[in-house]
Amino acid sequence: MTPDALTAVADYLATARWFAGKGRDLTVLGATRVGSLGELGTFPVVRIELVDVEYGGAEPHERETYQVPLAYYDEPQQRIEHALVGTWTDPDLGRVVVYDAVHDRQATGLYLRAFDAAGGGEATYGQLTFHRLPGHDLDLETHSTLFSGEQSNSSVAFGEDSLMKVFRKVNTGRNPDIVIHRALTEQGSDHVAALYGWLELTSPDADPDADPVQLAMLQQFLRTASDGWDLALASVRDLFAEADLHADEVGGDFAGEAARLGLATAQVHDVLAEQFPTERWGADDLTALSDAMLTRLEVALAIVPELAQHADALRRTFADVATLGTSGQTATAQRVHGDFHLGQTLRTVRGWKIVDFEGEPAKSLAERIRPDLVWRDVAGMLRSFDYAAHAVEADVQADSAEANQIAFRATEWADRNTAAFLRGYVENSGRTSDGRLSPEQDLILRAYIADKAVYEAVYEARNRPTWLPIPLGAIARITQTQEANDA
Repeated sequence: MTPDALTAVADYLATARWFAGKGRDLTVLGATRVGSLGELGTFPVVRIELVDVEYGGAEPHERETYQVPLAYYDEPQQRIEHALVGTWTDPDLGRVVVYDAVHDRQATGLYLRAFDAAGGGEATYGQLTFHRLPGHDLDLETHSTLFSGEQSNSSVAFGEDSLMKVFRKVNTGRNPDIVIHRALTEQGSDHVAALYGWLELTSPDADPDADPVQLAMLQQFLRTASDGWDLALASVRDLFAEADLHADEVGGDFAGEAARLGLATAQVHDVLAEQFPTERWGADDLTALSDAMLTRLEVALAIVPELAQHADALRRTFADVATLGTSGQTATAQRVHGDFHLGQTLRTVRGWKIVDFEGEPAKSLAERIRPDLVWRDVAGMLRSFDYAAHAVEADVQADSAEANQIAFRATEWADRNTAAFLRGYVENSGRTSDGRLSPEQDLILRAYIADKAVYEAVYEARNRPTWLPIPLGAIARITQTQEANDA
């Protein structure tokens, strides 16, 4: 890539919504072209660049790699002017006008045809290998639409047939979103969008056993899907609109959906336990889990002073996890979702679907694929129910008397759906006895919930201070329970 081209790409990268390094002291070290789609002499030509970024301010300097697919044209394309990266002279193509390829229907059509060429196997374009699972014929006559909501990646829907997710931040190693979707698809799970294929970078000189760099995935497009978070918010609003009714009396009651989501989660966890290695966590592992929660709490106390009044009770909650291990208890760790909440679910006419198995984006790949206890996922979903209820409450303008009533009803909604989800989960899970949580499982779940709420408090203090009362309120209720148990 020429110096002027690299400068244009660097400027575009710094303003892209999916770029995680905005506002940081950064240097673009260079770009590596890893593959092309299309033919010279016919526009557009798509070239996939991996851009290396280094951040200053710390030693050693942190580095990241971002995928930037570029669509090259010989003249301006007004329809995608918003995605312009720059204009420069290319050694092979001459003077070109270059755009972010995911915004361009003609460019993404090249991806779709490459996936189609793979059939039920592979199609190779230089270092790019398109993989396909058998069983679905792609619709090549449709056009693409870029989703505007996603931030860390870019998702493109092809009509109502398929959806391609382009991973913007790339790492060496198998992406858990692809790995888990493949395992669940091949097992016939009804709780995920079926995986159709994936794109990875391979070098002919590389060790055949080396981990690839995976760049994109193609999956079933759930055209009837409704976002789980949006559905939950609508249910809370319905409750607030009916001042004289309880949560179980309102037409928009969500508890049945919560129970079905619990069942879906349990069944997905069971398949993951069958398809991936599990670990038996004993005293050392449970102590390490406890120590990690305690460490996060101490960091949070320096950021959120309001946590101080709850610190002792939280410490006891986290310390109890270590006590389980020293008393001889064990727990089974396995592959989990890792970043589970209502926004990672879709309700379709065929039931609940779980999406985005990449795990927490801020964590390294090694951390995201490490086995964990399923109660982390369960805790994430339970915190999401609490957030849905109290987020709507925060938007309500009311006097003090009405505000107290709204707060009560929000807690009632959250408690009802928490109980329904847990019932759906434990009654259908292969890791619970007699459809109930054991005392040890209940203790670990409560610790995960508290740990998640502490994380949320730090996030809200830094990003949305007006929402800080949501996790702080949850922590107050959690510590009241802890104090009651200690009494």
